[in-house]
Amino acid sequence: MPQAPAQQRNPQARTKDTFVSPIVESRRWLDGLTLPPDMPLLNLSQAAPADPPPDGLRRAISNAALSDDSSHLYGAVLGRDDLRAALADKMSRHYAADLSAADVAITSGCNQAFAATIAALCGEGDQVILPTPWYFNHKMWLDMQGVETCPLQVGEGMLPCPDAAAELITARTRAIVLVTPNNPCGVEYPGGLVQRFHDLARSHGLTLIVDETYRDFDSRTGPPHSMFQNPKWSDTLVHLYSFSKAYRLTGHRLGAIAAHPDHLLEIEKFLDTVTICPAQLGQTGALWGLQNLDDWLAGERQELLTRRAAIEAGFESLAKQGWRLLGCGAYFAYVAHPFAKRSETLAKRMVKEAGILMLPGSMFTPDDDPAGARQFRIAFANVDTDGIKTLFDRLKNWAA
Repeated sequence: MPQAPAQQRNPQARTKDTFVSPIVESRRWLDGLTLPPDMPLLNLSQAAPADPPPDGLRRAISNAALSDDSSHLYGAVLGRDDLRAALADKMSRHYAADLSAADVAITSGCNQAFAATIAALCGEGDQVILPTPWYFNHKMWLDMQGVETCPLQVGEGMLPCPDAAAELITARTRAIVLVTPNNPCGVEYPGGLVQRFHDLARSHGLTLIVDETYRDFDSRTGPPHSMFQNPKWSDTLVHLYSFSKAYRLTGHRLGAIAAHPDHLLEIEKFLDTVTICPAQLGQTGALWGLQNLDDWLAGERQELLTRRAAIEAGFESLAKQGWRLLGCGAYFAYVAHPFAKRSETLAKRMVKEAGILMLPGSMFTPDDDPAGARQFRIAFANVDTDGIKTLFDRLKNWAA
């Protein structure tokens, strides 16, 4: 009896539709690297806290692990009710709005929040408008879902323009994505600008996805925008958040989505299929943080603002050599270099010759965008003001 032909392996699997993560790629540059003792590595590549959470939060997780049996079992797909309620309360105070637990879902990291949102909004061949320079994981996920990314070039001040976005809208457009404070550029989008994007999305029946992972480190006081104050905000807005940066919970993978309850029902299908529920112990830590760490988080914010000021003040020495500071805020500075060589070539040399690891702008832009070859992202969350001074000293003395 003849055998059925063996199944052919798909030569173009979804993961082959996108690029290697810049974080993974840049770590490869460190393989076999040996630096002089007087030039330790300055790692400015990744925007993540390097220190563990405060002791009180760690004790809350430890106690739950030992005494709360439910922390080791499956939980609700959209997260614990008490955490959803606490986050809704925090958001209501932050945005001077009125959110409820039914408007909020907990996810396994903010990347998953974005992935779940896209899965609930888009099908094969749909389009999403993404400002560039973009957060690379957003682009990677759209690639892997067969969703076309429509790059929206930023303008003056590294800010996207709603009028330019309007010109990109087609019958296949499903959403516009904003990140504020921005990754990779650091800039804080003015509330009026965000509102204009909201109005644009609403007028075309689109969803506005706003990722505010770094909202706790915004330099402004008061609500950064007024969208949540509109009783019909969830007709248009999907809001993403991360506990990782605020409470140093990166290893516990906790993010959140605020959206219309009907939209969360669709998102629940994705979450139930992928992770079933967010990690229980991480949720315990996030809840304790929301309830107890407001003052501590205010201190963390002030430290990041101090580092931002050090970047802005110290950049003058580089400006004299032709560098330009394009954006700065939250965890990031985004800069243009003065050299003839491309940023990806310079980045690899800089690791070996100056002990500096930072990501080239080409990792945040389309392949055909020449701007990326002239730019770098500096992630300064893990270097103090002394480290920032060291960065500028090394760059001043480095000849490309």
